[in-house]
Amino acid sequence: MTASTKLTLDSQFTLPTGTVIKNRLFKSAMSEQLGDKHHNPSKGLAHLYRRWAQGGIGLMMSGNIMIDRTALGEPKNVVLDDKSDLTLFKAWTKAGTENNSHLWAQLNHPGKQIPNFIAKEPVAPSAIALKRGLEKGFNKPRALTEPEILGIIGKFATAAKLSKESGFTGVQIHGAHGYLVSQFLSPGHNQRTDKWGGSLENRMRFVVEVYRAIRKEVGKDFPVGIKLNSADFMKGGFSEEDSMQVIQKLSEEGIDLIEISGGTYESPAMVGRRDKSEVKAADVKKESTVKREAYFLDYAESVRKHTKTPLVVTGGFRTAGGMTEALRGGACDFIGLARPLAVDPDLPNSVMQNPAYEITLRPLTTGVKAVDKMAMLDITWYEFQLARMADKKAPDPKMSEWLAFAKTLAGAGIYAFKKRRA
Repeated sequence: MTASTKLTLDSQFTLPTGTVIKNRLFKSAMSEQLGDKHHNPSKGLAHLYRRWAQGGIGLMMSGNIMIDRTALGEPKNVVLDDKSDLTLFKAWTKAGTENNSHLWAQLNHPGKQIPNFIAKEPVAPSAIALKRGLEKGFNKPRALTEPEILGIIGKFATAAKLSKESGFTGVQIHGAHGYLVSQFLSPGHNQRTDKWGGSLENRMRFVVEVYRAIRKEVGKDFPVGIKLNSADFMKGGFSEEDSMQVIQKLSEEGIDLIEISGGTYESPAMVGRRDKSEVKAADVKKESTVKREAYFLDYAESVRKHTKTPLVVTGGFRTAGGMTEALRGGACDFIGLARPLAVDPDLPNSVMQNPAYEITLRPLTTGVKAVDKMAMLDITWYEFQLARMADKKAPDPKMSEWLAFAKTLAGAGIYAFKKRRA
């Protein structure tokens, strides 16, 4: 897409499948922790997504939906497989597609990013443990066998088929943030010597085969997207150059929408934190980067040279002006939003109606560094906002950090503070 001064946040967009999205606002996935004891969606998920649909959002991604109930990234993940109760999923999708909104299922396998209180021996492309202090919370994985790799590809396809049957209007492969697809792509985490590792062509084989298996199940008219890292921001990890080639390959395969993010548990750039040693000097000094809100806009502009596939940029948008500028500059086709929607579910309607709209997310701290680290406030505080909406209450932007800490401790005990995700 070329730059256009006529684009607005409420401009429609037609995906390659012919699917029409009513505006350019995209809800990115967030941790909800609203699965029931059988890992089906709770009634609260329907309430939450109905609230977001009423707020005017055009396209929503679900939080992580796991494809394998023996491989959970978090204790209360939703799982979609042959044991799932599709009637509960249909109630969720019915609510989430009100007001002409679209709701896609984000499909994921955590690989080695399974907390040690959930799995004693997770699986990964190679038997390489997470580093940078994460060894205490995540066990060293076992390398997958080829039959197991093929089995996981099949589970992605099954989950996609069931997503379509359940009323989701598309699916997204989670290929970012250090989960299994991301692990296969990274030369730091994938050191296999068979056809699934080594060269970039081999390392991208897993995601390509996942896409092909999904497409075979859902057909050519059902949207399939991917969330992909621009880079891991770690020495020896998945690079921007690698990412460009993967995007080009997936575009040739026919992927319908690419959401750009970045980082992993070990270097969580997706929440605005990167390993300082891996941030390019140009990223720090470039004036246009400093002025912009979003984290990955410069990368998105480079991606445009390699693909015509529609793009979403997620991370950092806080003003209607910044969102509109990104669209009109041609860097992306959709504006990805996450945490702002946890405190203002009406944000889409607001930014489309008020060019001066802006939202400020205050830094979360109890004032005690040790408590902040244990409480993981960037996750738990926002989960409580989602839980309030799931309970048909309004978000509470003034909720104290100490209250979030106490509620989390009361609700799940010490397990609530074991490392779950970045």
